[in-house]
Amino acid sequence: MKRVVITGAGTINALGHNVSDTLEAMRDGRCGIGALEFRDVERLAIRIGGQVRGFETEVRFNRQQMTLYDRFTQFTLAATKEAIEQSGITFTGETANRSGVVLGTAGGGVSTWDDNYRSVYEDGKNRVHPFVVPKLMNNAAASHVSMEYNLRGPSFTVSTACASSNHAMAQAFAMVRSGMAPAMITGGSESMLCFGGVKAWEGLRVMSKDACRPFSANRNGMVQGEGAGVFVFEDFDHARARGAEILAEVVGYAMSSDAADIVMPSKQGAARAMAGALADAAVSPDEVGYINAHGTGTAANDRTECAAVADVFGPHANNLMMSSTKSMHGHLIGGTGAVELLACIMALRDGVIAPTIGYEEPDPECALDVVPNEAREAKVSVALSNAFAFGGLNAVLALRKV
Repeated sequence: MKRVVITGAGTINALGHNVSDTLEAMRDGRCGIGALEFRDVERLAIRIGGQVRGFETEVRFNRQQMTLYDRFTQFTLAATKEAIEQSGITFTGETANRSGVVLGTAGGGVSTWDDNYRSVYEDGKNRVHPFVVPKLMNNAAASHVSMEYNLRGPSFTVSTACASSNHAMAQAFAMVRSGMAPAMITGGSESMLCFGGVKAWEGLRVMSKDACRPFSANRNGMVQGEGAGVFVFEDFDHARARGAEILAEVVGYAMSSDAADIVMPSKQGAARAMAGALADAAVSPDEVGYINAHGTGTAANDRTECAAVADVFGPHANNLMMSSTKSMHGHLIGGTGAVELLACIMALRDGVIAPTIGYEEPDPECALDVVPNEAREAKVSVALSNAFAFGGLNAVLALRKV
């Protein structure tokens, strides 16, 4: 079994257009959630979100590329560029033939769907652009990354709602650990912040109109975000041979299915995923110092997750730090686990724990240390990243300080 390390990271989200700006915002407890700006927003009941602002597409992409790139693909390519540049890895020869891409997204080209439904149903047009299907398909981002960087190994997209990124990164980790690939580009992206995307989520009645307050007794729902997080997962020996800087080591993962309800989470399913990740990593519960929580800001999710943590960690649960950065960047749905992995890397590498902002009132059913409102300095050697999705699909990653 190979050791798997992270040698590059890239992101674009409501907190920043790169990793350094994002981590600075997390350290400062800055909120990237604000008033949404797009066509027909006034027809929505929910008008806030973690929207990426100032993303200059005309600077990053040419006209031909724009006919093929939905916004979620644009975010992916921007984050991938940053991750590969930091890693310094090049994909040639056998490395190119065996390395690949596994990315997560829940909605794929939602903006493209929305624009073209308008053209046909609202504007009465009888034709759409011939590249609509290649632009909106969920695997578009993975395919464009593979073409851009000459990645000829296994490349595909995972779509498991809010756990998509963690499932994708787990698959990439397994491939590198098994020796199938020397390196994998992995993570996830999402861009559902358009009229149709937000209108669909309104129907669930789980959205907040004012703020995301995970674990706070007065929370009133989740807030959507958008963006991407992308990483280079690499065989440790391969990375060391080329002198790469190592950000963290991925040491284990687990996936579980609640097999219970399409929207309501299960404590048992979440607990099995966390316990499984610890077992896969050969890590004892008391070694874990930080958990990046799924923490959506809904009562059902927050309380279920806290109960699962208490079951898995026992008395040590009271010594853990657990925060939800969704309070700052919003819930990126299929891309959320990838952006949240940055908080785990920051905890391990820099000794800074990102806070749960917006916390106002203690909830007796969430009586854990949720790092309320202010970042904290602490030494952490092992961290978990949780993702629990609609459909009862759970994926947990375990990381270790290098």
